[in-house]
Amino acid sequence: MISVHALIAFIGALAVVYAIPGPDMALVLQTSTSRGIRHGVANTAGLAIARATHVTLSACGVAALLKASPGLYEGVRIVGALYLAYVAIQILRSRGFGLKADGGHAGFAPSLRSSFAKGMLSSLLNPKALLFCSVLLPQFIDPQGAPVWSQVTELGVVLVLTGIAFDLACVFGASHLTSFLRHSPRAERFQRWSFAAVLLAFAIRIPFA
Repeated sequence: MISVHALIAFIGALAVVYAIPGPDMALVLQTSTSRGIRHGVANTAGLAIARATHVTLSACGVAALLKASPGLYEGVRIVGALYLAYVAIQILRSRGFGLKADGGHAGFAPSLRSSFAKGMLSSLLNPKALLFCSVLLPQFIDPQGAPVWSQVTELGVVLVLTGIAFDLACVFGASHLTSFLRHSPRAERFQRWSFAAVLLAFAIRIPFA
């Protein structure tokens, strides 16, 4: 079992990383303000699945394979960048809120499954997240302690739960802006274009980082 001191240090490291604005945070904020809490939670669920997958792949050595294969790594990065650009374009093409003031749907609104998939793919197609897991997790594993698989499982659960906590904080924080944005078309357009610009910036930056 992971020691309390190591666990606290691990959570602290995760908190710093999750607090840094990135494409995942931008996606959750945009979805929550434009589509509501349920879609924001769907994003969160997708991100959680992606992070659990990264932990599993890291433990299986896939991260090391990506690191040793520059071509494969670059390919995954480019696919991830293209997906972020696609999401940003979808945001720009949308007509604002998918909900009416009475809670009904206004025109086309993406399904919860779509929001889940966007959350999962935005993180799953980011090889840096996978490499981050492969670098961070070994720092908190004690070779003389419990079986490595047990420690990796514990750290993976903590990583996913900490991410969920941060994502839900973004979801519920952003949801408070929904009422204001719904009654202010200009503010809503600014919000939508701002988040799309952030995602496009990350998409452009990823291939050159």
